[in-house]
Amino acid sequence: MVVGIKLSDNGKTYYFNSNGYNLNEGDKVIVETEKGLQYGEVVISSVEGDKTNNLEYKNVIRIANKNDHKKHMNNLRDADKALVKCNDLINQYELDMKIIDVSYTFDREQLIFRFVSDNRVDFRQLAKDLGTIFKTRIELRQVGIRDKAKEIGGIGPCGRKLCCNNFLTEFDSVSINMAKNQNLSLNPTKINGVCGRLLCCLKYENDNYTEYKKGLPDVGHRVKTEKGEGKVISVDVFKKTYKVLLSENEILTVEVSDESKE
Repeated sequence: MVVGIKLSDNGKTYYFNSNGYNLNEGDKVIVETEKGLQYGEVVISSVEGDKTNNLEYKNVIRIANKNDHKKHMNNLRDADKALVKCNDLINQYELDMKIIDVSYTFDREQLIFRFVSDNRVDFRQLAKDLGTIFKTRIELRQVGIRDKAKEIGGIGPCGRKLCCNNFLTEFDSVSINMAKNQNLSLNPTKINGVCGRLLCCLKYENDNYTEYKKGLPDVGHRVKTEKGEGKVISVDVFKKTYKVLLSENEILTVEVSDESKE
């Protein structure tokens, strides 16, 4: 039996072998990961293994007990203290980096700092000092600006909570062609999110636009109509129509039938 588990509130879902445990959504568990033992929460109680794109799964070690929960809460508090100390050292060394997240593995074998920076950062002395202070293995991981937005959160131009902070667990690739495909203004203030990157939601309806545009010409193309040849000046993908300029004063609206699409 394969179950989906989140290791943090806003993190992605990882899949594990339930190891014979009967697990339900909301159960807290201790799992085996590449970084050691981790505390997590079951978010998918049962899933077919071939749908997770994984061939091998780490095991659920046990259902978390009260002592495990207490240790997890202590780890969270100590991680907050580590964040404060790390920021002090960053200011001392005048490093161009911003810590966005700090976490201990459950067994405290590793202390992980995630940070953003516009440049490469030489953090060797910082890592050495952190290791001396916290007596554990230190990992400093640089992440992208989209990860920062996911951690901090905020309100998007639509007036709703940021998708990345609300429900997205992975970042799909978003291209400028998606905005063009949806006939959107290419003004960065219109198509960029608060992170400064292209809006994640550009991908949501892109496949639908691609399907609806089948059989419709692109703006600027010359086409032949029943009244002669002209230039396409606008396209309405939802009405499946386009307008053709035949002469300076004559515009023809052409409707594309479902049959002609195919």
